[in-house]
Amino acid sequence: MEDDFDFPAAGEMNDEIMDDAPYDAPTTLKVGEEKDIGNQGLKKKLLKEGEGWETPENGDEVEVHYTGTLLDGTQFDSSRDRGTPFKFTLGQGQVIKGWDQGIKTMKKGENALFTIPAELAYGASGSPPTIPPNATLQFDVQLLSWVSVKDICKDGGIFKKIVKKGEKWENPKDLDEVLVNYEVRLEDGTLVAKSDGVEFTVQDGHFCPALSKAVKTMKKGEKVNLTVKPQYGFGEKGKQETGVPPNATLQITLELVSWKSVSNVTNDKKVVKKILKEGEGYERPNEGAVVQVKLIGKLQDGTIFVKKGHDETDLFEFKTDEEQVIDGLDRAVVTMKKGEVAILTIAPEYAFGSEQSNQELAVVPPNSTINYEIELVSFVKDKESWDMNTQEKMEAAGKKKEEGNMLFKAGKYLRASKRYEKAVKYIEYDTSFGEEEKKQAKVLKVSCNLNNAACKLKMKDYKEAEKLCTKVLEMESRNVKALYRRAQAYINVTDLDLAEVDIKKALEIDPDNKDVKMEYRVLKEKMREYNKKDAKFYGNMFAKLSAVDSKKMGPKEVGPMTIDSKA
Repeated sequence: MEDDFDFPAAGEMNDEIMDDAPYDAPTTLKVGEEKDIGNQGLKKKLLKEGEGWETPENGDEVEVHYTGTLLDGTQFDSSRDRGTPFKFTLGQGQVIKGWDQGIKTMKKGENALFTIPAELAYGASGSPPTIPPNATLQFDVQLLSWVSVKDICKDGGIFKKIVKKGEKWENPKDLDEVLVNYEVRLEDGTLVAKSDGVEFTVQDGHFCPALSKAVKTMKKGEKVNLTVKPQYGFGEKGKQETGVPPNATLQITLELVSWKSVSNVTNDKKVVKKILKEGEGYERPNEGAVVQVKLIGKLQDGTIFVKKGHDETDLFEFKTDEEQVIDGLDRAVVTMKKGEVAILTIAPEYAFGSEQSNQELAVVPPNSTINYEIELVSFVKDKESWDMNTQEKMEAAGKKKEEGNMLFKAGKYLRASKRYEKAVKYIEYDTSFGEEEKKQAKVLKVSCNLNNAACKLKMKDYKEAEKLCTKVLEMESRNVKALYRRAQAYINVTDLDLAEVDIKKALEIDPDNKDVKMEYRVLKEKMREYNKKDAKFYGNMFAKLSAVDSKKMGPKEVGPMTIDSKA
């Protein structure tokens, strides 16, 4: 046998780059067991178990030792005899199909015997003189290692090879600020850029588009080699000032040293948190928790307007969700862990608004965006429902409902809605309640869901208002307030037929209800307007072959039916 016998190279049947061949990944095999891989006759027998659970993927550079034999035991090739492991790129058609399909099922260090039919090897032609036509082959293969190579954009634009594995499992996100080291070379090895420690926001990018694309796939401490095609480098023009010619492929060594996690605390992106130091564990304060913090508040020009818990003996303590601090700080602290240090950027709407605020060390002008550097030193969570007995749950639900009522009357509908939701959560699961307690809980749930529906109508969240009223009607099908408020929700999303059904049913139950009668008149007027617009629309369409836009109906505020404060 020739020492330079290049096996198992792909034959003519494998010249094209392979797609993922369909196969069923084998379930965990015991040593000595054999199993089919796919439905083309490929078999795998486990000779020695591997390590861990990971297996290589297409594009990875694998290193193996192997011995190849015919079914009669005749050996035709062995990397072991040559003393040199065989390396190839998996899934790229560089080897016979049976190898590409089989080796991707192996773990590091695993030893297996593959029986490969001719269709997945050298077919009808064989590989003269050592492999006859239509030969079934056997390979004793050990997977020594592999280097992960990923096509991270799935278009061949950036290939990433991991040189050093990172820590944990998290990856940076668009808002995060990353610290990286990098070195950029042309394909001929010419150095065009190098940086030992540069920080940038992922979504803003740095140097070329490939850096931000790559860091989003990396872990802390990970080091990679990137092959970057022109579309993710500097394209057709290149970048002459750094010596990158047009249409240049770049070779980039990139290390993700660390990053600062940045997140939007509020959906409108007006309260932003940047973590300077990770906290401990996984628990965070809940609503009603007592927190102790160190705090420095600054204006955008750096002026300090408040400093608490640093030079004083006592830490700054407050209770969350009780309006003891500005809304942005209140919302942000419940996202933090013990020991976490963060910078908060808070827009005026969640800070001091349009009014001037006189603070301890400086005045905060109207409409100021402010920054807080905050450390959550400790917290004591408010008691959760699962830690309460039945009586405590009932009392807590009643208290949250009353808090919600006060907030509703003050026009703070979002905060009121949260109170009602929390009240219902306390008593949502009542399987351990006695009969009398179940009755009381039902009254509370009905009342809180109705009041919450009133909040949602005020906030123009008509879908949620409809859902809350439906929940009530599932408990009390003849509840007039639920029918009335659901009708209001339907009217505001132009489900006029459904609104009419609810109003008619409410009037059957309570014929003299003034609020429902008034809403019925509103509904009829809406229906008349709607019908007129329809008639005009279709009339013009047929007469002039053109349509006119129908105006949207304005939102309807919650009517005079008051929130329920009795239960």
